Amino acid sequence: MCKRFSLSADLDEVRDHFGIQRVMYYYKTRYNMSPTQYIPIVLHQDGERVLDEFRWGFIPYWGKDCVNADFNTVRVNPSYRKMVETRRCIIPCNGFFYWRKLGKRICAVRVVLPKQKMFAVAGLYEIWQDSRKEPLRTCSMVMVQANSHIREFNSRMPAILEPEHIDSWLNPSIQNVGDLLPLLNTYEHGDMSIYPVTPLVANDEHDNRECIQEMDLQLSWIKP
Repeated sequence: MCKRFSLSADLDEVRDHFGIQRVMYYYKTRYNMSPTQYIPIVLHQDGERVLDEFRWGFIPYWGKDCVNADFNTVRVNPSYRKMVETRRCIIPCNGFFYWRKLGKRICAVRVVLPKQKMFAVAGLYEIWQDSRKEPLRTCSMVMVQANSHIREFNSRMPAILEPEHIDSWLNPSIQNVGDLLPLLNTYEHGDMSIYPVTPLVANDEHDNRECIQEMDLQLSWIKP
């Protein structure tokens, strides 16, 4: 599973990369995002590609995959299948955080693509009503089988969409699940890299450039 990621890019970069036509909130660069926080998502709304901010994690907790929607669950869970049909989004990203274990020590690491370029993770969203009947906008990352890079940390990884599949995933006129699930594949290009970062990424309140800077391996190890 994935429980931390970054989007260390300014608004113009995000807007140009994903063809965003409208921004619905005050955007700021995020270096360390975690579940229950509000994160940027891209969705199709009123005929436009929109950048908005949704809470990471579905509410109510009606399934075990609240933060990450596993591909196998998506195929069989009626609630998830309905989201695949009508409530799809992408989660812009340029790095995932994991923890590398060696004996009793743990090292925080970041997984990135070449030049730390941005990519799109397939996501689902839902809008609930809270106890005051106010809308609560939530989202989840779709998970697929991990590739050789991520398998060290977990058996599942975020579903990174190929650039040519982004339009189809966001296209509201495509509602056949059989046409959409083939877009969710394990990223197998072999060009990911992993480097150590500060253990402070474990702190939800630590969200600055230090989180994505490579650091000396000896300084990145911590004891659990």
